[in-house]
Amino acid sequence: MAPKTPMSDSHKAALAKGRAEGKIVREYLEGLRATKPKRGRKRTPETIKAQLDEIDATIADANPMDELLMIQKRRDLTDELDAMSKTVDMKALEDAFVGAAKSYSESKKISYASWRDVGVEASVLKRAGISRSD
Repeated sequence: MAPKTPMSDSHKAALAKGRAEGKIVREYLEGLRATKPKRGRKRTPETIKAQLDEIDATIADANPMDELLMIQKRRDLTDELDAMSKTVDMKALEDAFVGAAKSYSESKKISYASWRDVGVEASVLKRAGISRSD
Protein backbone atom coordinates (compact mmCIF):
# COMPACT_ATOMS: atom_id res chain seq x y z
CA MET A 1 0.00 0.00 0.00
CA ALA A 2 1.41 3.38 -0.99
CA PRO A 3 1.91 5.93 1.76
CA LYS A 4 -0.58 8.81 1.82
CA THR A 5 0.72 12.10 0.57
CA PRO A 6 -0.15 15.10 2.68
CA MET A 7 -2.79 17.51 1.41
CA SER A 8 -1.54 20.66 -0.20
CA ASP A 9 -2.30 23.99 1.40
CA SER A 10 -4.51 24.94 -1.56
CA HIS A 11 -6.52 21.73 -1.14
CA LYS A 12 -6.96 22.41 2.58
CA ALA A 13 -8.05 25.99 1.80
CA ALA A 14 -10.57 24.74 -0.78
CA LEU A 15 -12.05 22.30 1.73
CA ALA A 16 -12.30 25.02 4.38
CA LYS A 17 -13.97 27.37 1.89
CA GLY A 18 -16.50 24.67 0.97
CA ARG A 19 -17.33 23.99 4.63
CA ALA A 20 -17.78 27.71 5.33
CA GLU A 21 -19.99 28.25 2.27
CA GLY A 22 -22.03 25.15 3.10
CA LYS A 23 -22.61 26.44 6.63
CA ILE A 24 -23.76 29.84 5.33
CA VAL A 25 -26.14 28.28 2.80
CA ARG A 26 -27.54 25.83 5.37
CA GLU A 27 -28.17 28.57 7.94
CA TYR A 28 -29.94 30.74 5.35
CA LEU A 29 -32.16 27.89 4.16
CA GLU A 30 -32.98 26.94 7.76
CA GLY A 31 -33.87 30.59 8.42
CA LEU A 32 -36.17 30.61 5.38
CA ARG A 33 -37.90 27.50 6.65
CA ALA A 34 -38.23 28.83 10.19
CA THR A 35 -39.78 32.11 9.05
CA LYS A 36 -42.04 30.62 6.37
CA PRO A 37 -45.65 31.60 7.04
CA LYS A 38 -47.82 28.75 8.23
CA ARG A 39 -51.31 27.99 6.92
CA GLY A 40 -54.37 28.72 9.00
CA ARG A 41 -55.06 31.23 11.70
CA LYS A 42 -51.95 32.76 13.22
CA ARG A 43 -51.32 31.78 16.82
CA THR A 44 -50.26 34.48 19.21
CA PRO A 45 -48.48 34.32 22.54
CA GLU A 46 -51.70 35.49 24.17
CA THR A 47 -53.75 32.58 22.81
CA ILE A 48 -51.08 30.11 23.87
CA LYS A 49 -50.95 31.62 27.37
CA ALA A 50 -54.76 31.37 27.58
CA GLN A 51 -54.55 27.66 26.73
CA LEU A 52 -51.86 27.17 29.36
CA ASP A 53 -54.05 28.94 31.95
CA GLU A 54 -56.97 26.67 31.01
CA ILE A 55 -54.80 23.58 31.48
CA ASP A 56 -53.58 24.84 34.87
CA ALA A 57 -57.17 25.46 35.97
CA THR A 58 -58.49 22.03 34.99
CA ILE A 59 -55.56 19.65 35.54
CA ALA A 60 -56.19 19.16 39.27
CA ASP A 61 -59.64 17.65 38.63
CA ALA A 62 -58.62 15.54 35.64
CA ASN A 63 -58.52 11.76 35.61
CA PRO A 64 -55.03 10.22 35.23
CA MET A 65 -55.25 9.77 31.44
CA ASP A 66 -56.47 13.32 30.87
CA GLU A 67 -53.81 14.60 33.25
CA LEU A 68 -51.14 12.86 31.20
CA LEU A 69 -52.46 14.39 27.97
CA MET A 70 -52.71 17.83 29.57
CA ILE A 71 -49.13 17.63 30.82
CA GLN A 72 -47.95 16.80 27.30
CA LYS A 73 -50.09 19.59 25.83
CA ARG A 74 -48.60 22.01 28.36
CA ARG A 75 -45.07 20.97 27.31
CA ASP A 76 -45.94 21.41 23.62
CA LEU A 77 -47.46 24.84 24.22
CA THR A 78 -44.49 25.96 26.33
CA ASP A 79 -42.09 24.86 23.58
CA GLU A 80 -44.15 26.72 20.98
CA LEU A 81 -44.15 29.86 23.14
CA ASP A 82 -40.36 29.64 23.56
CA ALA A 83 -39.91 29.22 19.80
CA MET A 84 -41.98 32.35 19.19
CA SER A 85 -39.66 34.42 21.34
CA LYS A 86 -36.61 33.45 19.27
CA THR A 87 -36.11 35.76 16.33
CA VAL A 88 -34.12 34.98 13.21
CA ASP A 89 -32.01 37.79 11.75
CA MET A 90 -32.86 37.07 8.13
CA LYS A 91 -31.10 40.24 6.92
CA ALA A 92 -27.74 39.04 8.27
CA LEU A 93 -28.31 35.49 6.98
CA GLU A 94 -29.31 36.84 3.57
CA ASP A 95 -26.25 39.10 3.34
CA ALA A 96 -23.96 36.19 4.15
CA PHE A 97 -25.81 33.97 1.68
CA VAL A 98 -25.42 36.54 -1.10
CA GLY A 99 -21.66 36.50 -0.56
CA ALA A 100 -21.35 32.72 -0.71
CA ALA A 101 -24.18 31.50 -2.94
CA LYS A 102 -22.64 31.96 -6.39
CA SER A 103 -19.44 30.09 -5.58
CA TYR A 104 -21.35 27.37 -3.72
CA SER A 105 -23.86 27.07 -6.56
CA GLU A 106 -21.09 26.70 -9.13
CA SER A 107 -19.17 24.12 -7.12
CA LYS A 108 -22.28 22.01 -6.44
CA LYS A 109 -23.86 22.67 -9.87
CA ILE A 110 -27.09 24.01 -8.35
CA SER A 111 -29.46 25.62 -10.84
CA TYR A 112 -31.40 28.85 -10.46
CA ALA A 113 -34.64 26.83 -10.56
CA SER A 114 -33.50 24.62 -7.67
CA TRP A 115 -32.77 27.67 -5.51
CA ARG A 116 -36.23 29.02 -6.34
CA ASP A 117 -37.85 25.66 -5.54
CA VAL A 118 -36.50 25.76 -1.97
CA GLY A 119 -37.84 29.28 -1.47
CA VAL A 120 -34.93 31.61 -2.24
CA GLU A 121 -36.36 34.84 -3.65
CA ALA A 122 -35.40 35.89 -7.17
CA SER A 123 -34.13 39.24 -5.87
CA VAL A 124 -31.74 37.46 -3.48
CA LEU A 125 -30.41 35.29 -6.30
CA LYS A 126 -29.93 38.37 -8.46
CA ARG A 127 -27.93 40.04 -5.66
CA ALA A 128 -25.83 36.88 -5.39
CA GLY A 129 -25.09 36.94 -9.10
CA ILE A 130 -27.05 33.79 -9.91
CA SER A 131 -29.10 34.11 -13.08
CA ARG A 132 -31.62 31.89 -14.80
CA SER A 133 -28.98 30.84 -17.30
CA ASP A 134 -26.73 29.47 -14.51
